[in-house]
Amino acid sequence: RWNNFFSAQGPGAEEGLLIALCYEVNGSCYKTLHPFGVQLAIYLTCALGTLITVLGNLLVIIVVSHFKVLHTPTNFLLLSLALADLLLGLTVLPFSTIRSVDSCWYFGDDFCRLHTFLDTLFCLTSIFHLCFISIDRHCAICDPLLYPTKFTVRVACMYIGVGWAVPMVYTSVFLYTKAIAEGLGHFLQDKPCVGSCQLLFNKLWGWLNFPVFFFPCFVMIVLYVKIFTVANKQARLISNMKKGFESQLHVGASKSERKAAKTLGVAVGIYLLCWLPFTIDTMVDSLLDFITPPVLFDILIWFAYFNSACNPLIYVFSYHWFRKAMKLVLTHGIFCSRTSKTDHKLSVFLN
Repeated sequence: RWNNFFSAQGPGAEEGLLIALCYEVNGSCYKTLHPFGVQLAIYLTCALGTLITVLGNLLVIIVVSHFKVLHTPTNFLLLSLALADLLLGLTVLPFSTIRSVDSCWYFGDDFCRLHTFLDTLFCLTSIFHLCFISIDRHCAICDPLLYPTKFTVRVACMYIGVGWAVPMVYTSVFLYTKAIAEGLGHFLQDKPCVGSCQLLFNKLWGWLNFPVFFFPCFVMIVLYVKIFTVANKQARLISNMKKGFESQLHVGASKSERKAAKTLGVAVGIYLLCWLPFTIDTMVDSLLDFITPPVLFDILIWFAYFNSACNPLIYVFSYHWFRKAMKLVLTHGIFCSRTSKTDHKLSVFLN
């Protein structure tokens, strides 16, 4: 039983770190044996992130789906975003947790490919939705008079369709098309060891991910700057206006604009914090023959995962309508006979 265990003495190995084989076969990957305290800390951190991702986004889905008054184009985008993040938490993060702790993949090559497909699909879908939400907020703030006719439910559904279809096609091409895999040539790493689940995390994959992940970010930054500029301009105009009923209306609009600018700015900042380290490492690491230690790689990818846990906190928990809706759900329930009354109360509150 213990013949496969030894102390790592190779270059870059941590002193005294025990390592075993994932499988008792030739070419097996090494299994990292963390001390119990470290292993427990990793499990608790990953489990907490998964729990926040699942519960936060599930609450968003319940609230937006339940109250008809919340069935607006913007909230449909938030609902679709929450669905992508929820599915990531349910189908991807539990298996990624086990891989992060043991450095081994125990679920077979076919499920490895499916897991990578779902991982990339949901992360890209989430990112695309963040970009579309910023476009929606830009239209609402910079062109408020035409916004109701420009951004309808039909337009929101089109954005949602694109937000799911493009990541699905992109991921399917690189994971399930043999022609692409055969044409990778020198871009591919050596044959992976038994018990790994890296697939196309290679030179080509790393360089292609950079524009795919950062183009939406670039769009969000540009729109945020424009929204911030408009909000400041409105604030300066209001400061020069006399007090009165009309002024109060504009003050309310200005507060809404500043709130949207602040929310979008926080979203862009957290998005960069979560995705920038992983994406840069993936690109640079492909140039340096993949020298990133597995532990560091896991930390970076979990930073990216945690963006899905932050999305409901940023985009929904900061909105007054969500706090009110959540209070109504918790106090009256969503399956009781008074549901229509709570929907009416929320409608009165929003109006």
